[in-house]
Amino acid sequence: MNINKKNEELLKILRLIDNYKLGNQRKISKSIGLSLGKINFLLKALKRKGVVKVNNFKNNKNKKRYLYYLTPQGIALKIKLTKNFMKIKINEYDALKKDLEKNI
Repeated sequence: MNINKKNEELLKILRLIDNYKLGNQRKISKSIGLSLGKINFLLKALKRKGVVKVNNFKNNKNKKRYLYYLTPQGIALKIKLTKNFMKIKINEYDALKKDLEKNI
């Protein structure tokens, strides 16, 4: 997998966590279109790196329900990945625009 694809997947996860506070890996998996196993793997890696913090609902009978949220380091990573993503998309747009201008 190329680095841009991996970063794009991470950015999608970080955005979902930050914007919607999703606490269910299954919902994250369906929203992004990645397998549940891959989401689990990525969330564990993000937790180990200190990017994501995980809490379970103390008063919830289902102790397997979690709340994921971004740490300050996670917010910084989300900003960095967003900037990189935008640079890539702007470069792609510029390249397409040049191709169109050449062919017109």
